[in-house]
Amino acid sequence: MFLTTIVFIAILGVLVLAHEFGHFIIARKMGVKVDEFAIGFPPRIFGIYKNRAGKWIKVFGNKKVEDVPTTLYALHLIPLGGFCKIKGEDGEKSVDEDSFVNKKIWQKSSILVAGVTMNFLLCAILFSIGFMIGLPQAVDSSAHKVLSVKNTEVQIISIAENSPAQKNDIKFGDVILSVNGNKVNSAKQASEFISKNGSKEIILKIKRNNQEMEKKIIPKKINDSEKAKIGVAMVDEGIVSYPFLKSIYMGFATTIKLTKTITVTFYNIIIDWATGKKIDTDVAGPVGIAVLTGQMVNMGFIYVLEFAALLSLNLAIINILPIPALDGGRLLFLAFEKIRGRAMSIKLENTLNNTGFTFLILLVILVTVRDFARLDFFAGLWGKISGLF
Repeated sequence: MFLTTIVFIAILGVLVLAHEFGHFIIARKMGVKVDEFAIGFPPRIFGIYKNRAGKWIKVFGNKKVEDVPTTLYALHLIPLGGFCKIKGEDGEKSVDEDSFVNKKIWQKSSILVAGVTMNFLLCAILFSIGFMIGLPQAVDSSAHKVLSVKNTEVQIISIAENSPAQKNDIKFGDVILSVNGNKVNSAKQASEFISKNGSKEIILKIKRNNQEMEKKIIPKKINDSEKAKIGVAMVDEGIVSYPFLKSIYMGFATTIKLTKTITVTFYNIIIDWATGKKIDTDVAGPVGIAVLTGQMVNMGFIYVLEFAALLSLNLAIINILPIPALDGGRLLFLAFEKIRGRAMSIKLENTLNNTGFTFLILLVILVTVRDFARLDFFAGLWGKISGLF
């Protein structure tokens, strides 16, 4: 539990800091002052900034700091990411040349989109590193001829609700070693061994977190299937690696492919919600992500790396949605400003942003409550995410 908490905080911190660093670096390039760039959230523990004489000034504790001519770099107590406070982003100090509100629309847009861009790049970089080291992927027999594939295993990637497998404590990530003593070399072979046994009890030998165990299961017909099944989806998974340049290409190609897939998924969720249809896609909040993090920690570093890449990409896509309080919502306001020829009133913009923020907080609370109520579904959720590859 302690290790999971540390990894969860570390992943969240890296993703949020990468996002805020994007805003920071482009704001500076556009001549906009960044009042504070912080790791963590208040109260402040320590800060440092350069005064007008060029001397570094240290700040201890949470006391108010005024008239800082440069950026205050700070470390805060709550280790959940960080923030970048840009001068004039809320409409104040509009007469100052180095204020966000005083810049051209294309400059403001560049600053806003920089955070999303950094999360996209971080995802691609993490996948590239993963492909250099060796990333777990579903493979088929022909892949061995063109890729470097090792440690091929038959892995369970999802479990059907109320299936024999679920009732007998089969988990996402379990590796099937044998069926009734017959060694399993592929997912197809495992399925054949199970099917030919009919509705008689079978003995599955599985590996979970490097521990081997046996499970006795009686297959049954599921959803009017012709053959008795145990209710799992299996893939042949191996550690796939590429040469250096190919890894970089695959990292970006995978990120682009997943961007399209996740965007379509979000679109379908929004359409189903707007039309009152049942939302079939599972959505995880902070608790769900923490649970998934624990599963990835148990499976190994490379799975944590892959998970962090996916979270970074999800963060990018969510932030670009045209919802007030998000980067996408502020970009939408800039588009209206361009069309109308004048900016929206600061009061109205702040009201919309506050409304959007309240909506997002309520949504997070709702999803978190649902997370606590359905902790068992997260193993299946990761299986669905893995299926995107």
